[in-house]
Amino acid sequence: MNPLNALKLKSLFERFIANHPKLPMFFKAAMGEVREGTIIEIKVISPENKTILSNLKICADDMSIVEELKEIR
Repeated sequence: MNPLNALKLKSLFERFIANHPKLPMFFKAAMGEVREGTIIEIKVISPENKTILSNLKICADDMSIVEELKEIR
């Protein structure tokens, strides 16, 4: 990744978190519950009340990726 894009991504992420300050607390709490076999569900509801729903089941490889991401911070 281009270093300038990485800096821009960091800045955009910080702005997003400033707009939604409870999100990091949610992810921190949720990560304490995530292990192999956990199902993560994402639901989006538009202003017109259109719903899109998806889920994924965490596998062992996903958990190894999460552990590596934790080390990057």
